[in-house]
Amino acid sequence: MSSALGLSKKVRNYLARVGVREHPALKRCRIDTHKMPRAEMQIAPEQGAVMAILAKLIGARRYIEIGTFTGYSSLSVALALPANGKVVCLDISDEYIARARKYWKAAKMEKKIETRIGPALKTLDRMIASREKLFDMAFIDADKKNYSGYYERVLKLLRPDGLILVDNTLWYGRVADPAERSEDTRAIRALNAKIHKDRRVDMALATVGDGLMMVRKR
Repeated sequence: MSSALGLSKKVRNYLARVGVREHPALKRCRIDTHKMPRAEMQIAPEQGAVMAILAKLIGARRYIEIGTFTGYSSLSVALALPANGKVVCLDISDEYIARARKYWKAAKMEKKIETRIGPALKTLDRMIASREKLFDMAFIDADKKNYSGYYERVLKLLRPDGLILVDNTLWYGRVADPAERSEDTRAIRALNAKIHKDRRVDMALATVGDGLMMVRKR
């Protein structure tokens, strides 16, 4: 969330109040999730707004995300897609998806959104093997140790000029501290370095939320 990079509560509240035009279902999702354990897994409202604008700018119709949690990111993008748009959510938790569906239904977006429950690497491999129709935009926000694997598979499922967004790529600032050697920190640091050198894509790491890596497939 936005607090990860040291923004004060006053600034975070200001961002939520005037930095986004938050749909009532998104606001309810944000408030409800804030009361839950692991609430820090939810993206910040301004990040959802940025993702929605990016989806509109690239004319996205098909969007895939790895890691849905309670549905804020998927709903942010679903609301930005055209009426015939499609969202595919990959998650391992039936419980979280059940919560997400409440907000999707409240926003009348549930018909746009398909869920696939199970280990995402296996799901992505099946999608690649079945030659699923390519996506315009993707969001990766799941277990950090598999970030590189998700990235490689999503790149295969993305159209040229498509956009991948990777969450938590500043990881509370830990990636910049050589003394930080946790498995998650090392995985994110390695992916950032990999993308920086990857000539298949254009990239920029933005200070949105907890760091948002933006990757355009060439």
